[in-house]
Amino acid sequence: MAGSALTNTNSMLPHCVNSGSWVAAWTLNRLRELPTTTRFRLPICSIHTSVDRILPAEGLCLPPIYTEALADDPSLRDLMINQILQCFPVWDAPLENSRRVNVVEIESSAATTASPHPHRIIAFSVDTAVEEHGPHLPLGTDTIQSYRVLHTLQHERTDICPVRPLDYGQLTWGLPFGFSIDLTPSLVTRYVTGYANALIRFFQPKAVYVVDVHGSITHREAIVEGLRNSQCSQWAFRWLHEPLAEFASARGDQHAGGVETRLVEHAAEQLIDRDWFPAREEELVAGGMTLERAVELTPDLQRFRDAVHTEGANGIVGDIRNYHTLNASDLFERMMSVARADIDGLSFGKANSTDAGVSLW
Repeated sequence: MAGSALTNTNSMLPHCVNSGSWVAAWTLNRLRELPTTTRFRLPICSIHTSVDRILPAEGLCLPPIYTEALADDPSLRDLMINQILQCFPVWDAPLENSRRVNVVEIESSAATTASPHPHRIIAFSVDTAVEEHGPHLPLGTDTIQSYRVLHTLQHERTDICPVRPLDYGQLTWGLPFGFSIDLTPSLVTRYVTGYANALIRFFQPKAVYVVDVHGSITHREAIVEGLRNSQCSQWAFRWLHEPLAEFASARGDQHAGGVETRLVEHAAEQLIDRDWFPAREEELVAGGMTLERAVELTPDLQRFRDAVHTEGANGIVGDIRNYHTLNASDLFERMMSVARADIDGLSFGKANSTDAGVSLW
């Protein structure tokens, strides 16, 4: 079927922690343990390019940058590449990073004809798939959660079609730890606009549904702005963690703690590094950072990076012990409830959610 590579989203996601070629499947600590000679591929390719052509024979692969999303914005390509090389693998070391990251242009093998879906809702996530989530969770933790929701929706109804994610977004906390990529808000907006326009041209869908779970309000605002700037006349955006905000605010569980550990485990148990959790839970607790400390350090990333090394921070912001008081099915059902309502609204020509979410972690 035309567009089958674009809609084969399972092949773009991590399925087992610290395994395979996608860098998003690996944890911060395991990436740190790899030899410094390890190479990373950054593919520039079509949204229709098959995964077997994207992945390298050796080394690990960053998420692709899609050429169709750059078509109307020629300068965006180099700006995105330069920003990625500023961040990965080591923040603020672009020369060294460029020696370890190979930017690879993959030509399209053949022209792909349009595949109209005028009665369907095209869905995707814009998440930070290259973001450390402590020693026990993969970098792609956010995307894993989003697509667990989208795939469940797909199994429940016939009018939703998930397509490949946009795996780059705005972040701050991950940068001092390394192996995380921040795409500035303006670049996120431009990339979302280009991708949405490409999907509109190809699928001619009834509507577009975009989700994320990333906690940054700046990231979410950039997504919404990108959708508003696009050719989409009917769309909705949902921060899927919005109905879970009470757990974060009341229990101090902002990033890579109990909530996200439960939800990633709910997606697939093999996505948790069992050498770390629950085997070394107390060590994870000891290396966690409080929200107050993370907020204090955020304005000065150099100071944040120094604190990571001197305080032995492990990337968790909050308390992973919340895991033991949470029910994964209940958390996931809260996310599904708002997503189902959004799709119901879009199917009747009404967007229930077109803002960036007002409840903060």
